[in-house]
Amino acid sequence: MLDKEIVRLKVTGDFACFTRPDLKVERMSYPCMTPSAARGILEAILWKPEFQWFVRKIIVLNPIKFASIKRNEISKKQNPKGQPIEITENRVQRNSIVLKDVGYIIEASVFVDEKLIESTKDSEHPITVKKYRTMFERRVKKGQCWHQPCLGTREFAADFSIPNEQDQPLDITYPIGSMFYDMFYDEKGKVTPLFFYDVAIINGILECPEEIATKMLSSSHIQPKQSDEYNRVVYEHYQKEEAEL
Repeated sequence: MLDKEIVRLKVTGDFACFTRPDLKVERMSYPCMTPSAARGILEAILWKPEFQWFVRKIIVLNPIKFASIKRNEISKKQNPKGQPIEITENRVQRNSIVLKDVGYIIEASVFVDEKLIESTKDSEHPITVKKYRTMFERRVKKGQCWHQPCLGTREFAADFSIPNEQDQPLDITYPIGSMFYDMFYDEKGKVTPLFFYDVAIINGILECPEEIATKMLSSSHIQPKQSDEYNRVVYEHYQKEEAEL
C-alpha cells in the first residue's frame, strides 16, 4: 500500500556533489539532487526492511551555484579480497565541480506491501503506512538519524528539518537532459542503473517519474549479514520506538 499522505523534509548544506556517472575521472555534479540521493537521506533518518520510500518530488530552494574544488583521492579501487591499498603511493589530486549553498525539500511517501499489512493486522504491533510516517516525522523533529545524511558524498553533510511556510520553490527552469535515478536489484541481486530522460527543473521542482519509482518498489536490495549482537541491539531499538507510538 502506498501512503496517500506525503512527508516533506528540508535539507540544506554548504556543498553538495551529485556526481554525473558519464564523467569518469573528475567529478561533476548534476545541478540538483538526484532521486537516489533523496532516498539515501530519507533512509539515513528512518530505514526498516518492512517498508520502502517512494520519492515524488525534489524542490529546489536556493539558486544553483557551482564551485570548483580540489580533493585528495586514490587512483585504485579497494579489493575486499585483495591486499590493502597503499594510499601514499596511489594518492592523486582531482578537481570536482560541486554545488554550493544548497537547499531542497524532498517529498516522498511510505510504501508497505499489502501482504505484510494483512498478515500483521491482528498482532500486537500491526504494520501500517501511518505507523512509519509518524515515526519518521517524530525522528525529524528530534533530529534523530541512523547516520549523518549527506549531500551526494560523505564529506558534504546535510542538515535536515521540517519545512515552514517561507520555504518556497525557486522561480527557475533549468534543463538537465538525462539523469541517474537509482540502482535496481533483481531477484538474484543483479544490479542495473536506471535513468530518466528529458529531465528539467520546472518552476523550481524536479518531478520524479512515477513509473520508475513504482519499479524501484520491487528492487530486492540484498542486506549484508550482521552479527547477533548487532541484530539484538537494532531489534531492541525498534521495539522501543514502536512502544512510543
